[in-house]
Amino acid sequence: MFNKKKGSTKIDSLIGQGTTLTGDVSFAGGLRVDGVIIGNVSMADEKNGTLVVSEKARIEGKVICSHLILNGEIRGPIEVSHYVELQAKSRIVGDLSYKTLEMHPGAIIEGRLVHVHNGKREEVAADSVPRTEPKTA
Repeated sequence: MFNKKKGSTKIDSLIGQGTTLTGDVSFAGGLRVDGVIIGNVSMADEKNGTLVVSEKARIEGKVICSHLILNGEIRGPIEVSHYVELQAKSRIVGDLSYKTLEMHPGAIIEGRLVHVHNGKREEVAADSVPRTEPKTA
């Protein structure tokens, strides 16, 4: 289902579509969210916590995990210790701390990107990203 670099290949828990959970969630292994969580989401095991947020899912709160695959919406700060994949319909309203980031066209981030490398936090400034000017005829 997933490549090894993206975390656990096993989903241990599911919050289904049409389900709204209010309160903090702590998970072990893999958690897939198809519904809504209003509260913080964090991994119980510091080394392995893969969170998959599907296209119609939403989380409103702080998220802490080792691997994140996002195609839905997260409103709140996010801390990912290893790998983040932002798929085309993903939307983040809040800051994102990450080690490795893969961002597909269409993904939206309304917040700061903070790269964490060897324990150091480095904010990614918009003016440090190379830009290609459109060619005019």
